Amino acid sequence: MSKVSGFIRLMRPVNCAMMGFAVFVGSVLAKPQFSDFSWLGVFYGFLTGFTLTAASMAINDYYDRAIDAINEPSRPIPSGLVSPREALIFVFAFSTVGFVFAYLTSLLCLAVAVIAWAVMVTYVTVGKRSGLPGNLLVSTCVAIPFIYGSIISLGYVPLNVLLFALMAFLSNTGREITKGIVDVKGDRAEGIKTLAVHYGERTAAAAAVVFYLLAVSLTPLPWLLGIVSFWFIPFVLITDAGFAVSSALLLKDYSRENARRIKKLVLLWFILGFLAFIFGAFR
Repeated sequence: MSKVSGFIRLMRPVNCAMMGFAVFVGSVLAKPQFSDFSWLGVFYGFLTGFTLTAASMAINDYYDRAIDAINEPSRPIPSGLVSPREALIFVFAFSTVGFVFAYLTSLLCLAVAVIAWAVMVTYVTVGKRSGLPGNLLVSTCVAIPFIYGSIISLGYVPLNVLLFALMAFLSNTGREITKGIVDVKGDRAEGIKTLAVHYGERTAAAAAVVFYLLAVSLTPLPWLLGIVSFWFIPFVLITDAGFAVSSALLLKDYSRENARRIKKLVLLWFILGFLAFIFGAFR
């Protein structure tokens, strides 16, 4: 039973579900009227996002096992619940399943899935040690599911989906930089050049806030361009306030413990941003 729990923790089901849900969000944003909605395609898209994210979590932990032994020794691989070889088998199996579901959706979706997988592997194997470029690679993987969902529904990416994908990219980059503050001890030991390691926690906190506020600065555009309804406003106001308060708290206290709290809070604001665009799509 401990082995099963180890694999479940390795894949981080909440993160996987969020990426699968992001595909659904992208589909709904592209076609909110649900006329001729491709429910089967969206279901396959959810499974593609879920399984490829599970694979990415596992391969990340495989390459991070030495760092996690310092930062997070209770994780499945350093704790011994899952062996490195078992983690690689897990990666291969879930990647294969994800590609199969992408192929069943369309060849274009398969191409996008392969690109997302390549970006993820590039981050894990090369980009992670580069600091900010690695953060940008992760954020690209976060933004792609929305684009993927839009392609399922329309075969192209409309403006509202592009804007939301960009906001997701920016806010997640801020979160990745914040995460670098949390992991600074292990990252420094492994020679990973995050902003927190290279320039210090204070500078990293300021950089994270810049990305959070850049994401907030884009939120009026969907309303001004007339591509969302009134229901976008209450959700996005709460989201913007959350990012603003979190930014102020991070600048005031950029300790490891507070950065960990902010990193978790940002996920909540991210989910509210989902809801803002979903409700705003209905007129």
